[in-house]
Amino acid sequence: MTEDTLPPYLGPQRVLSGIQPSGALHLGNYLGALKKFVALQDQGPLLFVADLHAITVWQEPQQLAAQTREIAAAYIASGLDPMKASIFPQSAVPAHAELAWIFNCVARLGWLDRMTQFKEKSGAHKERASVGLYTYPVLQAADILIYKATHVPVGEDQKQHLELTRDVAQKFNHDFDAPGFFPLPEPLIAGPGARVMSLRDGRAKMSKSDPSDNSRLNLMDEADAIVQKIKKAKTDPEPLPETLAELKGRPEAENLVGIYAALADQSAEQVLAQFAGKGFGTFKPALAEVAVATLAPIGVRMRALMDDPVEIDRVLKQGAERANAIAEPILKEVKAKVGYWSARS
Repeated sequence: MTEDTLPPYLGPQRVLSGIQPSGALHLGNYLGALKKFVALQDQGPLLFVADLHAITVWQEPQQLAAQTREIAAAYIASGLDPMKASIFPQSAVPAHAELAWIFNCVARLGWLDRMTQFKEKSGAHKERASVGLYTYPVLQAADILIYKATHVPVGEDQKQHLELTRDVAQKFNHDFDAPGFFPLPEPLIAGPGARVMSLRDGRAKMSKSDPSDNSRLNLMDEADAIVQKIKKAKTDPEPLPETLAELKGRPEAENLVGIYAALADQSAEQVLAQFAGKGFGTFKPALAEVAVATLAPIGVRMRALMDDPVEIDRVLKQGAERANAIAEPILKEVKAKVGYWSARS
């Protein structure tokens, strides 16, 4: 049976995504994820803090708890309304882990062997990597399918994992004679800012793991820090060109133009039309101005929220209750299809 002839999934449309609590959030997280979540919030998305995924590598327990609150604060400070979007810790919904075990028995070793992210993250010492890091994509499939999510905002580096999720869904539906039970989720990859590069190296992705804090704009950075980081951002000596074709081969310039476009809700072509022929002495102050206008208020709101952990915990608890209400009936159906005795009650 080909995908074209698969029984259709007739359940509700549902958007889901998550962010790991493993380090300070930065501009790339905002443009690539948070801003997009805000645009989707009227669809009632499920947005989790991926603390189960975080411990695939060592995390200090006290820091993990604090970073979970920080992610929740970032969601809210970026403009998400907790009454529209369910914001919750992944570990507060046990069905994620239970479904992941079932999917471990559905997925195939060869599928995981093809996952390039494990190879990149484990490097030359894969024997020392945790089993959780290796099976990370299976848990990710469970994260998505425990809610029967139909759409997942993902970056280009996560598309392979979403393809595995579709494979798991299709195999489960086939193996347990449950046509159309799980949807085959679609990626949402659109708009500028999907891939923001380092301020120090236009060929490297902006990352919270980069040892240089000047490589990124953190969401908690104050206005002065944002201005200084953009002032120090790596560039080249040439003025900005008139066309995107002329910008190719200039990764730092291309990155800064892309950041301006995403923050100002413009196309890169519009940015070049405005700044063509001008040097970075003119462009960087303009970029700093638009960056401060967007990011500084988020930082202020985040700091205020972090000073009120009781309110953040209330939001997380409320979100977890809503998520559990969706996940538990689906897990019970899954258990019944697998044949678990516990599903009979």
